[in-house]
Amino acid sequence: MSIAALIVAAGRGSRAGEGVPKQYRLLQGQPVLARTLAGFLAHPGIGHTLVVIHPDDRGLYEASVRSIAPISAALLPCIDGGETRQDSVRNGLEALSDSDPGLVLVHDAARPFVGPQLIDRAIEAAGRWGAAVPGVPVTDTIKVIGGQSEVVSTPDRASLRAIQTPQAFRFSLLLDAHRKAAGANLHEFTDDGALAEWAGLPVHVFEGESGNIKLTHPADFLDAERRLKSGSMTYITKLGTGFDVHAFGEGDHVWLGGIRVSHDRGVVAHSDGDVILHALTDAILGALADGDIGTHFPPSDPQWRGASSDRFLAHAVNLVRERGGTVDHLDTTLLCEKPRLGPYREAMRQRIAEIAGLRLDQISLKATTTEKLGFTGRGEGIAAQAAATIRLPEKNA
Repeated sequence: MSIAALIVAAGRGSRAGEGVPKQYRLLQGQPVLARTLAGFLAHPGIGHTLVVIHPDDRGLYEASVRSIAPISAALLPCIDGGETRQDSVRNGLEALSDSDPGLVLVHDAARPFVGPQLIDRAIEAAGRWGAAVPGVPVTDTIKVIGGQSEVVSTPDRASLRAIQTPQAFRFSLLLDAHRKAAGANLHEFTDDGALAEWAGLPVHVFEGESGNIKLTHPADFLDAERRLKSGSMTYITKLGTGFDVHAFGEGDHVWLGGIRVSHDRGVVAHSDGDVILHALTDAILGALADGDIGTHFPPSDPQWRGASSDRFLAHAVNLVRERGGTVDHLDTTLLCEKPRLGPYREAMRQRIAEIAGLRLDQISLKATTTEKLGFTGRGEGIAAQAAATIRLPEKNA
């Protein structure tokens, strides 16, 4: 039976304070949504994952996805949400209906600590009961109060559960329930379990996880940061440098920093000859002590003839992440008389940030001439030197 995960990320998160929506805020340098997605994309039981976003957040979403590169084929193109959470879930379910999954897990983007065992239990519960939600025991005494704040009753907390996500359903049952609610002009269900109950489905509770917290208030983010720091291993900072040069040849443009720049010459190169991206790739590989660009992409291999150099840089960044590491900063200096860097600098910084899945403030790009000295001074070629700082877990360093 195929299984889909539907991640709801269309909310504004106003209770979390000012700034970007909470699902895109950083935890230990990585967006919350990226951490949430990683748990589902890494789970072998999940066939497809779909994220429902706010229409205004597409750029934030794409940046979050780039931070977990390489992007899994299981991640479907995101879709826009609706006015309410319920509308957003229904939009996601309708988008998934063409693939007709047997089961669907609906999860809040702001719960980044979902673990594989919880996903296992959700899948098992959906298959067994058709509609199930995770819950954790309530440890505080709960009071039901009246209009004057007077205590009306004190429920037995042994029978109470605090409900979490992922909530798990047979896909056809949940889609039908959402369509019925929309047909009845009901749009305010904030919980799919409650909507399923309204539709007459028996909903069961399976064991949740106390650590599967939802980030709602500013204090929740502080707690999450402390949790990640206390549970993290020791990291070691590594520095690598890179250098690349290409001679000018026939042509009408050069590639620099992932941007096509008009010029009266081209470069002689096996790939697209982007000296900035080549130097950055070598700098990261140097920090990893993992050879150089020629080791990973031999010029003798015809598949790399004319290749776009963004593939080289993305590969190097992915190697860092595969070792559990983080790229902290990339710095490059372009050495040439022409073309001038100034008009393209910010576009190049933005493109490098996109390729590497980094923030713009982690990318530095400078240029200098060599005062008419050497091959660059004579206009015979172009060069770049780069430095990269990364952090690796001590055991992988």
